[in-house]
Amino acid sequence: MYGVMTMSDLPKGVYAQPDRHGKIRYRFQRKGWPSSYLHGDPGSAEFHRAYAEIIERGPKEKISARSPMMVTPRSLDDLFAKHKKQVKWSKKAARTRLVQSRIIERFLDRCDQKGRRYGERPTDAVTVTWLENILAGMAETPAAANVLRKVLSGLMDTAIKIGWRDTNPARLTDTFKEGEGSVMWTELDIAQYRAAHPLGTMARLVLELALNTSGRRCNVAGLTRDNIRGNEIVTAHVKGNNESTVPLLPTTRAALEALPAAPIKHLVTTQFGKRFTVDGFGNRVRKWCDAAGLPDHSLHGIRKAVARRVAESGGTDAEGQAITGHKKAETFAYYRAKANRSTLAAKGINAAFEAFDSQPAISEGSQPQKNEGISDD
Repeated sequence: MYGVMTMSDLPKGVYAQPDRHGKIRYRFQRKGWPSSYLHGDPGSAEFHRAYAEIIERGPKEKISARSPMMVTPRSLDDLFAKHKKQVKWSKKAARTRLVQSRIIERFLDRCDQKGRRYGERPTDAVTVTWLENILAGMAETPAAANVLRKVLSGLMDTAIKIGWRDTNPARLTDTFKEGEGSVMWTELDIAQYRAAHPLGTMARLVLELALNTSGRRCNVAGLTRDNIRGNEIVTAHVKGNNESTVPLLPTTRAALEALPAAPIKHLVTTQFGKRFTVDGFGNRVRKWCDAAGLPDHSLHGIRKAVARRVAESGGTDAEGQAITGHKKAETFAYYRAKANRSTLAAKGINAAFEAFDSQPAISEGSQPQKNEGISDD
């Protein structure tokens, strides 16, 4: 028996609904599509065949394409179009381009008090004051404000490059002080998660892969069997495209071997045997953390834990950067700043003792002097 699945486990548009007899049935509902029930249990061949037939039939009617928007020359809309044609933009990772495009598009579609879209604003009319006022309205989400500031700075750099401006007003705005960010996992947190998700579960494999590779959410979700080369695992970190190669840890190998072999090449999959989307993977990790009693934790916090482990074990920043893929030493230093200070202090004092006090030097023939007190002479 496959059993009743949670909403997030079901294919897109499929919902579990009890009928009048209390039996759980699975119904496909999506705007613009005909509604229908699926036969068979989720995970079965019959269920997948029914779902595939619905998708193949398609929606009731085609959604008409929006008319192309008229772009005002030298406006922010026009600037963004030229920004995406720059070589620097093409060198960004596909995921980075997607995320930054969404941020800029949402910004351009916002309207001022007179109902005018930001995208229609002339590029040379963008001022520091205008941007400061917009960013000030995001004070309660400082991280998001800083990301918008960074993305707009890149956009305005293009304006300077193509001769539409002489200065970059976004770079003259102030940054916001951010909070601590993702909660760093402690060793107790890791043990608690392992206790809740034993070997043989996908939840456990994800933890071990994250600890082994220090990968971000998109990195871990995208790992394939090709990333394992002999006794090593290779991760192409999404930021900076830095590739790190580290030994495949025994804990990771045990988690891999505890799961049945699957024909799909991806290491992390849904219970349907399909790879996760990045957002779907984040939602699933969130639920795994909740089930382990760690509601404030996330996958990114494991990345911080790896940096902490490197620091507490006496590793150098250069060694840590080789694992995490950080290009800048100051960025890695920020990650490992939460290393247990008492652990580091214990290592430091023990090393000092071994170096200077463990074997006090006494010259041959000399005898230790009794403490006679301090003389006034």
